[in-house]
Amino acid sequence: MTTLDTPEPDIVAKRPVRWHIAVFLLPAVLVYTAVMIIPLFDTLRLSLFRVVDGQSVFVGLDNFRTVFGDPLWSASFWNALRNNILFFLIHMVVQNPIGIALAALLSLPVLRFRGFYRTAIFLPTILSFVIVGFVWKLILSPIWGVAPFLLDIVGMKAFFAPWLGRPGSALITVSLVSVWQNIGIPMMLIYAALLSIPDEVLEAAECDGVTGWSQFFKIKLPLILPTIGIVSILTFVGNFNAFDLIYTMQGAIAGPNYSTDILGTLLYRTFFGFQLQLGDPNMGAAIATAMFFIILAGVCLYLFVIQRRIRRYQF
Repeated sequence: MTTLDTPEPDIVAKRPVRWHIAVFLLPAVLVYTAVMIIPLFDTLRLSLFRVVDGQSVFVGLDNFRTVFGDPLWSASFWNALRNNILFFLIHMVVQNPIGIALAALLSLPVLRFRGFYRTAIFLPTILSFVIVGFVWKLILSPIWGVAPFLLDIVGMKAFFAPWLGRPGSALITVSLVSVWQNIGIPMMLIYAALLSIPDEVLEAAECDGVTGWSQFFKIKLPLILPTIGIVSILTFVGNFNAFDLIYTMQGAIAGPNYSTDILGTLLYRTFFGFQLQLGDPNMGAAIATAMFFIILAGVCLYLFVIQRRIRRYQF
């Protein structure tokens, strides 16, 4: 066999190293690490220490035992957690169903001025929490607010009450204001999901006689369940991180009588102090860590339990 007959070894082409991906990702990774990752781990570390005689001493889980079990701390924490759960449930029961209904109406081809309606409903979402809080506080004021006048026009002035000043109605009122401001987010997400449904599916349903709201509940709703799940988990994370609107409308004390106090306002008062209350960064870090694990548990429940059931139901 001559040298010409010997087979040449296969030449394996090497894939080029895509360094440009790392170059483009590096700024975002650095910013996210500096703003989110490092503060998160520093908060976890701070929650395990306590200042004793001017020195930081490692105390393990004692700060968490104090938050959950000490009568002076646990009453405020469990009250804030209950209010936060109610704050979240109001958004789930009121905001998301109305957002789905609005998205369904806006997706109807026969509806005129859809662009105007989308803009008008979504507009409060881009407003500052400070502006929204102060405006609604002025509207609902029993002294100089316009709410009593507007209710008087329609003959319902007898139903007006100082809702923000009553412990039984203050949290519900603030929650509904938050719903009014943020309802555009679930509406737009679900509206985009409805528009992404293939026309062939809807045409086949019409051929089978499935039209109108029956088509929405039998065809469209099962197809947008993953988007509804994403909206729900975004609502959960956003509500358990809430602070701005309640601070603007009710102050850091979250009155009246702590009836609107949630985990965010409790964290603010504990960490930074308020009025005669001195700030305690270690106890504040413990509350922040508890908030982190509550949100993490909710996200994990959605990812590993609810999302799997949604996919199983859909397919």
